[in-house]
Amino acid sequence: MPGEISPWLLLLSLFGTSHSCLQDPSSAYKYTGIVCRLTYPAAVVLNEKTTKVIEAAFQHARYPSMQGEKSAGFFGKVSYGLENLEIYNLSIGRSDFELRPGEGIGLEINNVSAVFSGTIQYGYGSWLVNVGHRLDFEVETQIDLGINPKLYCGNSKVAADTSDCYLNFHKFRLYLEGDKEPNWLKKLFTDFITFTVKLVVKGQICKEINKLADILAEFIQDTAANFLSDGGISVDIGVTTTPLITANYIESYHKGLTTYLNLTSVINASVFHPDHLTENRMLYFWFSDDIFKPLIAAAHQDGRFQLNISSEDLKTLFETNLSSIKPEYVAKCLLESASPELRVWSSSVPTLNTSTVGTSVWAQATGELYCGSQNKPTLSFQMNITVDVSASYADKKLFLHGKPQQISVIRAELPQQNKLINDEAQVEFIREAVEKIGVPKVLSVLEVEITRLMDKQGANLFDIIDPEVLHQEVRYVFYSSVFLSVSMFNICTVTLPLLSCRDIL
Repeated sequence: MPGEISPWLLLLSLFGTSHSCLQDPSSAYKYTGIVCRLTYPAAVVLNEKTTKVIEAAFQHARYPSMQGEKSAGFFGKVSYGLENLEIYNLSIGRSDFELRPGEGIGLEINNVSAVFSGTIQYGYGSWLVNVGHRLDFEVETQIDLGINPKLYCGNSKVAADTSDCYLNFHKFRLYLEGDKEPNWLKKLFTDFITFTVKLVVKGQICKEINKLADILAEFIQDTAANFLSDGGISVDIGVTTTPLITANYIESYHKGLTTYLNLTSVINASVFHPDHLTENRMLYFWFSDDIFKPLIAAAHQDGRFQLNISSEDLKTLFETNLSSIKPEYVAKCLLESASPELRVWSSSVPTLNTSTVGTSVWAQATGELYCGSQNKPTLSFQMNITVDVSASYADKKLFLHGKPQQISVIRAELPQQNKLINDEAQVEFIREAVEKIGVPKVLSVLEVEITRLMDKQGANLFDIIDPEVLHQEVRYVFYSSVFLSVSMFNICTVTLPLLSCRDIL
């Protein structure tokens, strides 16, 4: 269908910007925070849609007017001009590809047939004859198209060099005024102009393919960077080295550096190694802890880890069965206060450490319970909390599963009475309430907010089938058994006016 984006051009544009690229991938691993591996089965899915982009390239190509002349013996010189070249009756046969280790991707699009139409002016003359004509024409073609993109580091990004582009014409016939059996003079004209037209068509088609690659590179890189950024927090997904191409997968290596308040994180001891990923699934994303630690620190400094629970929501939460006895001041607050409110926030930067059993998150949290008075809380407490968290993704929603490991009360007091809480029963109630009410509530809110943020950046436009999140030592692996089926972002119709952008795949 005309106007659709090539999945291969999309793929070639996914490999982000970079201030510098190391030539040796193994030396770049320690600077790598994010890795993307697309395996051969996913490439097969991409290739199934390649023919649609070739249609777009032919349809969107603009063919310039041409002028020239040719010596024709007795008739002197034959001059010609070709203009208003358009294409119709376009059909594409099949597309084949191969991953070429250490080189690039080989694409062959076979059995492209099309009819070009336009207007041609020509004339020939000598001391005996001087004749001029203006005629409509048609060109019947059958073409095989080959593209051999190569990925390289240059101009602060990884780019796709599509200059190795060629067209083989198995049929190229030019007819004047629909005459399928031209006389000998028209045949003479057809023979020598055909070569010129071939050059123009080849040049414009290959130029259009390169243009699409450039547009998509800009669009996809901006979209990917925006996906990991929000407000004053941004992530540099620039590549650390040239993507690796093997016979079984394409793998790209990204920095993943967080910037907040003009400060940028550093990754120089990443533990990535290609052995961390397999080839059993179609698409893999590998994340280092070094990505999430500065992101969490920035979110803390930006005041994002705050939660207020009030009125009926708060009363409902405290209906949870606890083994500890509810202190009188808490029961009175929930029953008699018209608008009780619990305010909770992170009072220091949370830290995390990933292992095979999950991600251990340590946080220091402060909570205040207000019972009608907004000046002083009835209860104030500060906790140290350690929770093992694992993640899953289904139905376009993120799910967090928490298992509290250690929860301790650092300080608890009744500010209105200017009194510290030392009673073990009351301290235990606070500890148990945080474990059985607070931690699940915070995780549920984080699930909703992170999903909302992902949807804001367009994640809900992807159909991710059978994904799984694996926790390894100081790293995460996210993969999907079936490649992403995508409906393109609405912004595409604005950013890429020549493309309909209805489907990537």
